[in-house]
Amino acid sequence: MCDIVVATPKVTQEKIMIFAKNSDRDPNEAQIVEYIPRLKHEEATVKLTYVEFPHVKETFSILISRPWWIWGAEMGVNEFNLAIGNAAVFTKIKLKKEGLIGMDILRLALERTRNVKEALDFIINIIENYGQGGNCSYEHKMLYSNSYLIADPFEAWVLETAGKFWVAKKIEKIYSISNSLSIHDDWDLASDEVEKLSKKLNNFSFAKYFSDKFYTYFAHGKERRSCTINCSKSLENNISLKDMMNILRFHHKQPYYPWKGSMKDVCMHYGGLTRPSQTASSQISELRSIDLSLHWFTCTSNPCLSLFKPFTVSDENKEILNYILGEIPTNKYNPQNYWWINEYLHRKLQLSYNSEFFKNYVIEIRELEERIINEVKENRNRKSFLIELLRDIIKDETNIINRWFSFDFPKNSPFIYSSKIWKINRKAGISA
Repeated sequence: MCDIVVATPKVTQEKIMIFAKNSDRDPNEAQIVEYIPRLKHEEATVKLTYVEFPHVKETFSILISRPWWIWGAEMGVNEFNLAIGNAAVFTKIKLKKEGLIGMDILRLALERTRNVKEALDFIINIIENYGQGGNCSYEHKMLYSNSYLIADPFEAWVLETAGKFWVAKKIEKIYSISNSLSIHDDWDLASDEVEKLSKKLNNFSFAKYFSDKFYTYFAHGKERRSCTINCSKSLENNISLKDMMNILRFHHKQPYYPWKGSMKDVCMHYGGLTRPSQTASSQISELRSIDLSLHWFTCTSNPCLSLFKPFTVSDENKEILNYILGEIPTNKYNPQNYWWINEYLHRKLQLSYNSEFFKNYVIEIRELEERIINEVKENRNRKSFLIELLRDIIKDETNIINRWFSFDFPKNSPFIYSSKIWKINRKAGISA
């Protein structure tokens, strides 16, 4: 499950493109944020998650967030400030058990294209000539088609697919996608097959015609999309970086408690059969045509409990990201991995959610985040300063995490919810 929002320069405070995504995955599916530099290749093919794909002589540098076992990426940006995110959509079209998954297609586009138009054409070409398929869950069976939000500093498009069928629409102001098809008959571009269906059938709607009603309903993508659209429109013409952070941290009901949450939450917390996913990583990109673009990643789950950290798409980030990451994660707890260290803390905090103890932690994290945002504003184009700032951020965050781990955590969660957390903890190898 995922939620992606884009606000164009027409409606943002600084007149820039802002791209934002929450990646929702299984609770023990650690995610890696990594920088991959521009590389030259001699191999004829590249091994993706399931299949081999024709290689190119050179790939562009990218900054991506990906599930630990996937070649591709849930979201990311490249050296040309092209950002892409994908979301699962459930359609009536049957897909191959092994094939090109949407995350692989996304990474291929980031590595090989420079702007929205090139990326759109590239993804459409793959969809039409190779199709899509393959299981996208490590612990379960989940095959799906994909929607994509594609943005650069100048324009943004949404591309929605059902197997090899597709439609695309240019975004003028605000748009969001979730786990449901959103384009009806208002596309700007469409595959030949869709154009034929549109002419043949009265009142043709791409979303209604191709959606699997059962899975789409239980994914509650329409409700989450409504939340992100409404939140964005309430800020229209003045959307800021902090507003996007708040949108990605949105919970459907207030006051919020994870044991009362639902699939309607944009910031999703694991909750068992009725809510099997959690937000595993978050990205917000400020895409600028002149000044330096910054990309804010949590590198952790649950943005409401996390700190957004600013990165650039540059070689200087590789060392820092390797340091942050620690050992490569799997679906098992590893105290030497950054994602899992934070995940362990987050699970402890969720069992005391909205207590005074919990609120004090959130205040401390938000105060650090506010200081970072202010320092970045004053030094936006000083790359060397931003790299050093990122080093300091990691030190400060590490100190906060270590200190909070030393506390006794009060618990206010119901037994049923606590038992669900203990169950996934045991599965991950967390004994406490």
